[in-house]
Amino acid sequence: MGVYVLRRLVISIPVLFLISVGAFILVHLTPGDPADMYITPDMTQADIELTRISLGLDKSWVIQYFEWIKNFFSGNLGFSFTNRQPVGEIIMQRLNPTLILMGVSLVVAYLSAIPLGIISALKKNSVLDRFIIGWTFFNVSFPPFFLGLALIYVLAVQLGLFPTGGMVRLGQENDIASRIMHLTLPVIVMASQFSANMIRYVRASVLDVLEQNYIRTAVSKGLTEWQILFSHVFRNSLIPIVTVIGTDLPKIIGGAVITEQIFQWPGIGSLTVAAINSRDYPILMTIVILSAIAVLCANLLVDVLYAVIDPRIRYEK
Repeated sequence: MGVYVLRRLVISIPVLFLISVGAFILVHLTPGDPADMYITPDMTQADIELTRISLGLDKSWVIQYFEWIKNFFSGNLGFSFTNRQPVGEIIMQRLNPTLILMGVSLVVAYLSAIPLGIISALKKNSVLDRFIIGWTFFNVSFPPFFLGLALIYVLAVQLGLFPTGGMVRLGQENDIASRIMHLTLPVIVMASQFSANMIRYVRASVLDVLEQNYIRTAVSKGLTEWQILFSHVFRNSLIPIVTVIGTDLPKIIGGAVITEQIFQWPGIGSLTVAAINSRDYPILMTIVILSAIAVLCANLLVDVLYAVIDPRIRYEK
C-alpha cells in the first residue's frame, strides 16, 4: 500500500503542473486587464504603464508563470491585485467558512441519503420506494440556483424564519444559534443535490448485493434481516458508495460557488467570483491549485479505502 500511495503522489506532480499551466493560460485569456481597476481620470499613459509594472503584467506570460510557480513552491502566494493583501491571508480567512458549509452539507446529505437508499432498496417497488425515487429525481432536476432563491423568498422573506444571507448577524459573531440559522438554508440547497445522487447509488448497490448467492445462503441459515443488512449487505455495498463520495468533492466545490453567491456566504466560492470579476490572477491561481490538490487527495483516499473495505484489492500486485 505504501508503494502505491508514493507512486500516486509522484504522478500527482506532473498532473498539478499541467493543471497550473492550463489554469494560467485560461486566466490570462479572460477579457480585461487587472490594471484597469487602478485607472483614474487624472492618470496618464505613463502612470498606467507604471501600474502594470508594479503588478508584474509588463512581462511575458512565460516569465510570469515561472515567477509564480517559483514563488508558489517557496510558500509565497503573492499579493491580491484588488487590495494588495497577501493571498495566503485572504485564502485562510475564507477557507474556514467554506469548510464549515461543505462539511455540514456532506454530513447532512449522507446521513439522510444512505438510510433512505437502503430503505428504498429493501422496499423495492413499494409506494415508499416510488416516493423516494420521485423525490430524488425532483432534487436532481431542480437547479440549486432556483432552489436557493425559492427558499430565500418563502422561508426568509415571506415567513421570516431564516436570514436571507451572510454567515452571522452583526454583533452576534459568537452566537451559535445565529450561526446555525444562517447555515440552514445554504446547507439545505447543497445537501439536497448530493443526497439525491447518493440515494440512487445506494439503492442500486444494495439491490445488486441482495441478489448475490451469499445473501440467499445467509437467509437459509436463519439470520435475521438486521444481521444480514449490517454483516453482509451494507459492507459489500460500500465500494460504489465510497466512489460517489470521492466524486462529490469536486462537485461540491463547484456548488459552493453558486450557493455562496446566493446566500452571500463569505467563503472560497464567493471569493472566486469576486476574483474573476476583478481579474485577480494570484487569487484565482491559488484557488485552482488548492482545489486540484483537494481533488487529487480525495481520489487517493478513495483508492486507499477500497483496499480497506475489500480485502481482495491489493495494489502492490
